[in-house]
Amino acid sequence: MEATAREFNHNSSQILAAAERGETVTVTKNGRPVARLIPYDSDEVPPYPPGPIGDIELPQIDLGGDLTNDDIEDILKGMGS
Repeated sequence: MEATAREFNHNSSQILAAAERGETVTVTKNGRPVARLIPYDSDEVPPYPPGPIGDIELPQIDLGGDLTNDDIEDILKGMGS
């Protein structure tokens, strides 16, 4: 199915119903495709992130002795940037 941006704006309920029935809708603007509305498939979306985003580097912090707030702030400066 294809719909113009204007049609999508005016008939979004009907277009969403078509997607719910399993149709893929291409939305066009000035004759060019700008978006695709596809039926939602709950099997495609995992209930949790599939894995870590990347390697995590944990800093080595010497916790020997009593640390003041200033000591902790100095250790953490620049981390996460």
